[in-house]
Amino acid sequence: MFKKVFVIFMTVMFLQGTVFAKTLMNKESDMTREEICKENYKTLFKGEALSKEGADPEMLAILQKYIFGEVFMIGNLDIKTRELLTVTSLAYQQTLPQLKAHANAALNVGVTPLELREAIYQLAPFMGFPKTLNALGTINEVLNERGIKTPLEDASTTNEENRSEKGAQIQNPLYGDEIKVLLKGLPDNMGDEVARMLTEVCFGDFYTRKALDIKTRELLIISALVTSGNVDTLKKHIKGNLKAGNSKETICAAIIQCLPYTGFPNAISALNALKEILEEEK
Repeated sequence: MFKKVFVIFMTVMFLQGTVFAKTLMNKESDMTREEICKENYKTLFKGEALSKEGADPEMLAILQKYIFGEVFMIGNLDIKTRELLTVTSLAYQQTLPQLKAHANAALNVGVTPLELREAIYQLAPFMGFPKTLNALGTINEVLNERGIKTPLEDASTTNEENRSEKGAQIQNPLYGDEIKVLLKGLPDNMGDEVARMLTEVCFGDFYTRKALDIKTRELLIISALVTSGNVDTLKKHIKGNLKAGNSKETICAAIIQCLPYTGFPNAISALNALKEILEEEK
């Protein structure tokens, strides 16, 4: 008897859950982009979108409806990932006021301080240390304003003895020795030194750190490379992303998430690069 009642109860709960999910989907499909924009904006920034305030309310209205009412609805990315992709793009561009706003938004939607910091740290091999330090200054300002003590915990997992080995363990399955081959033949074999440093710094010092897994790190680097416009390197990292376990749909959505921040030319070039890689993989 108890078993029968339990089965009936679970069936009712399942059906109620299904109805609830469908209600949410129907609600979303029935909402205008302005309504979607306002909900997303409130979640991210704890404020009101489309307020008609400021010196350029028309520009802000176009921006807010486009980003939070349209782009945020494309693809299968959760809101935390969207904000980490956005933070990465803004840091790469050195648009520090916007980076500050989105760092706060990222924390508002559940990105941890350590995840946020690591997203910035790993940009150093891709955009250089000076820009990374600029971005970190902004991130630390946000953390301090929110009462979060810095420096944050040490996230390193390697040392001088094993950073090369640990870096190679990440790099080789994704990229093999393509950089060493590419740089072969430079004077005094200096290409080998660059390839070694790539393994030890990019993958050994940064990719091995805590807080972000390899799939997430690779996806965020897609954002950096879309922003940079470096299609050659982007193609390599699209392949690396696929090997790391990111689906073609996730990569596509990540590129589109960058669209409002990089502009159409860079994003369309990146989407075309993805299309070329997928055609090669068939």
